[in-house]
Amino acid sequence: MLVLGVESSCDETSASIVRDGKEVLSCVINSQINIHEKFGGVVPEVASRNHVYQVSMVFKQAFEEANLKPEDIDLVAVTEGPGLIGSLLVGVNAAKTFAMMYHKPLIAVHHLVGHIYANSIEHEMTFPAIALLVSGGNTELIYMKDHFQFELVGETLDDAVGEAYDKVARVVGLTYPGGPKVDKLAHLGKDTYNLPRVYLEDGSYNFSFSGLKSAVINLHHNAMQRGEEINVNDLCCSFQASVTEVLVRKTLRLAKEKNVKNIIVAGGVSANKGLKERFMEEGKDFNIMIPSIKYCTDNAAMIACAGYYQYKKDPTLADLHLNASSSLEIESK
Repeated sequence: MLVLGVESSCDETSASIVRDGKEVLSCVINSQINIHEKFGGVVPEVASRNHVYQVSMVFKQAFEEANLKPEDIDLVAVTEGPGLIGSLLVGVNAAKTFAMMYHKPLIAVHHLVGHIYANSIEHEMTFPAIALLVSGGNTELIYMKDHFQFELVGETLDDAVGEAYDKVARVVGLTYPGGPKVDKLAHLGKDTYNLPRVYLEDGSYNFSFSGLKSAVINLHHNAMQRGEEINVNDLCCSFQASVTEVLVRKTLRLAKEKNVKNIIVAGGVSANKGLKERFMEEGKDFNIMIPSIKYCTDNAAMIACAGYYQYKKDPTLADLHLNASSSLEIESK
């Protein structure tokens, strides 16, 4: 089965063609990072306008790289939500137009489910499994008994982990996107600052990063007030050590409680080198699945993969009344 994936939930315009949920024949991504960098973050109106400019070109390039014609496609999978509503609408309408023109079935995919199924490209996804979703807008722990069986066990009570990274980066003078820059500096420093491990031993599987972010802000502000020098590398290292310890320890504790050996790490923050290293160091008794960096961030290959497995599980199709949704819960199929 050849699936055309379409992704436009934030600031990447992407189209991909994937065979049988695993073999990526093409994956074209047009990123807007350079455009939004000067604003210090994604501007929704600017993002949606750039999706309009790029969407036809990424479709065309995806077919050229795969050496296929539109008629060859068996299924169209598109990100329905969550995300920026203006951005989502561009992808949804492009996918609906393609499906209508070429009489192809259409399926709507949850963006975060797409991140989970990015792992199917390079790993054999076996169940039951624990999925840790870490991104700019989400931090969730999910128990999966099987394909498209989701049980939300824990989530952030305030800031998402990626959001915390970007805010800390801004405090120490790093430009957007801050997460990768904090990760890089963290590997040059030492964990010398005494930052809290919020909710590490509270017994729940929820997360909180607002207090940690505030601790960094207050530490930096007080040092500036006293004229003390902040070692940015060490501060980034201490912040990352706190984040990764809480994420990894809670994930492994849940896996042990559920007697699960398979752990799926997904979302943009799964590209974080420090998080990978801690999982590999502390999770040696588990089967840890983390996508390659190119499939960690938003891309249409993950949407095509998720669409394939969703269709196999529940072949309920979307029609041309499909609309985008900026807030959308993950549903079991």
